[in-house]
Amino acid sequence: MKNLRDKVVYSIRKGPEEPKAKAYRKSHVPFRLNFLFFIIFALFVALIVQLGYLQIVNGENIEKQLKASSVVEVKGSSPRGMIYDASGKALVENQANAAITFTRGNKMTAQNLLDTAKKLSELINVPVDKNLTERDLKDFWLADEDNLETATDRLSDKEKALSTSEQYTATVAKVTEEEIDFSDAELETATIFKRMNSAQSLSTVFIKTADVSDEELAIVAENMVDLPGVSTGTDWTRKIVEGSSLASLIGTVTSEEQGIPEESLDAFLAKGYARNDRVGRSYLEQQYEEVLQGTKSISEITLDNSNNIESQKETYAGAKGDNLVLTLDAKFQKEVDQILQDNFQDLIDSGAAEYSPGVYAVALNPKTGGVLAMSGYQHETKSNDLQENAIGTFINAFVPGSVVKGGTLAAGWENGVISGNEVLYDQPIRIGSDVKASIFNPTGANNRNLSAVQALEVSSNSYMMQVALRLMGIDYQAGISIPTVDRQGDVYNKLRTAFASFGMGTKTGIDLPGEATGISTSIENMDSVSDGGKILDLAFGQFDTYTTLQLAQYAATVANGGQRLQPHIVSGIYGNDETGGLGTMKSAIEPTVLNEVGISDAQMQLIQQGFYEAVHGTDAWATATGLASAKMDVSAKTGTAETPIVDSNGNTINLVNLNIVAYGPSDDADIAIAIVMPQLKSATTSHPNVKIAKEIMDAYYDLYMK
Repeated sequence: MKNLRDKVVYSIRKGPEEPKAKAYRKSHVPFRLNFLFFIIFALFVALIVQLGYLQIVNGENIEKQLKASSVVEVKGSSPRGMIYDASGKALVENQANAAITFTRGNKMTAQNLLDTAKKLSELINVPVDKNLTERDLKDFWLADEDNLETATDRLSDKEKALSTSEQYTATVAKVTEEEIDFSDAELETATIFKRMNSAQSLSTVFIKTADVSDEELAIVAENMVDLPGVSTGTDWTRKIVEGSSLASLIGTVTSEEQGIPEESLDAFLAKGYARNDRVGRSYLEQQYEEVLQGTKSISEITLDNSNNIESQKETYAGAKGDNLVLTLDAKFQKEVDQILQDNFQDLIDSGAAEYSPGVYAVALNPKTGGVLAMSGYQHETKSNDLQENAIGTFINAFVPGSVVKGGTLAAGWENGVISGNEVLYDQPIRIGSDVKASIFNPTGANNRNLSAVQALEVSSNSYMMQVALRLMGIDYQAGISIPTVDRQGDVYNKLRTAFASFGMGTKTGIDLPGEATGISTSIENMDSVSDGGKILDLAFGQFDTYTTLQLAQYAATVANGGQRLQPHIVSGIYGNDETGGLGTMKSAIEPTVLNEVGISDAQMQLIQQGFYEAVHGTDAWATATGLASAKMDVSAKTGTAETPIVDSNGNTINLVNLNIVAYGPSDDADIAIAIVMPQLKSATTSHPNVKIAKEIMDAYYDLYMK
């Protein structure tokens, strides 16, 4: 029994037999471990594969993403394209200047800007900005955090409850005059601070662009680590070549400080411009802004973990804008300028131009519409000085006088009230007690028959008034009454439609902004329209007003046989060569026909014959015979318009506009011109309009046809 008990106790203490336990572990534990090792191995393989994919296949994209998180691209300005005359002479160019620039970081505070401005002012000399305002000085004082705290403590509890912007405005008001009484050195720092503070986040502004010395460039480069955002670069200045008389036509470009004009800000921003970009502000610079504007330079700015600028380098220098080549030649332009100046100065010196606002001339190529010259000079009353004012040729309008009579004949033919070279009886036209007549027949002593061609040769007012009356259904008889306003309104429209088909009273389409159309008085606003006098005045050029450019387009339309061509001052757009100079043509401005005059070739030839006879005719009253001695064969039509004015003392002074349109050679014209000389004294008998026309035609002949 004892042995049996001992065996049972032993068996309990011992547990299951050892061999069985060992067999169980050998069959299960290694499998679990192996399975675990397999999973770990598979994960490592997947990780290695993924790393390989990222490194080998997608490494470039990842590098770009990592780089993008710390490197930002900033665009800068590049030089504008240049403007050349027809011969390739530069009229406007860019003058490169070394510059000190500043690019604002993402998280730069006013205190950061102030600290940098102070350091920079010790290294370079920046002239004090004369336009520093009281607000600029207060902002500069408040940029110091201690000063800001001092001023903020002055706020009332009510002011402290305002919004952030309103509270700052209230804080600015707390700054005293004594606190902004800065020394010259402090004002220099304030100038730098103002320019830095004008920069938006990650945008670049110029701190100094003029007279930057090599020493200043070197010292800034050496200290860039201590001047976050400050760098060296190149700026450019737009410069009109000395001696060019086309400054007003070329126009201006805004400064970086001016940036984009407010009225066109949204349109430019939508095109990718920055607010402080310099853009064309007027005339050619404005009209061809997108051509002249260069491709922006690109700089890479590296930011640290705090988004502060760590380094900056240019990766793309940008590209200069395309260039404009004009249709006009500076040589001929200069000749026209001098002719106007000399002749008009003589009129000023003699007193004949005492009240005249200036003199204007335009020359066009009647085959292409290209502008050959645009010249104008402005004159102030009681002054002997002249100021260049070429833009006055298309923004100032004057009463044209008899030059328009070719358009009156066209209205008669278009509406079937005259036929061919029809003869009408030149006689004074009496409307009630009012009498209107040709200059050679004011009393009726020289009544005679005139054909349409002869009416142009001697500039018959009576012929043209009878055309207008016929448009109202009236064959003239003394003492007639004029129909109602409605009937007159229809005639106004018929005359003005005919005039507009030649270019008078409508936009010419010149490739320059701001073109005026002149004044066409609305009949609804006319006080005494029922007497018919005004509509007769319109028929011979004594009512509406036109610009010199419109009259030149009229002359060119007659010269080429009836095609109204759109005038253009740019002949083509050109790229740049390797040195940044004039390259090859990229696009040409082709002739554009705006409309054709609605008369037959035979009728147009009658107008041309009338213009020819005005110069070459034998009638004693032929109006432009002074051009018969020109070096080329010329056709023309003169115009004299009465323009009385009232002086400062209330006295009426009778003045005249002396105008002329001409073209030549008569049988195949290369040049058509218009000259307008407003408000000369009536006593002027030297025919300066004809004299100027002859000199311009001779200058063209000498330069291009001799």
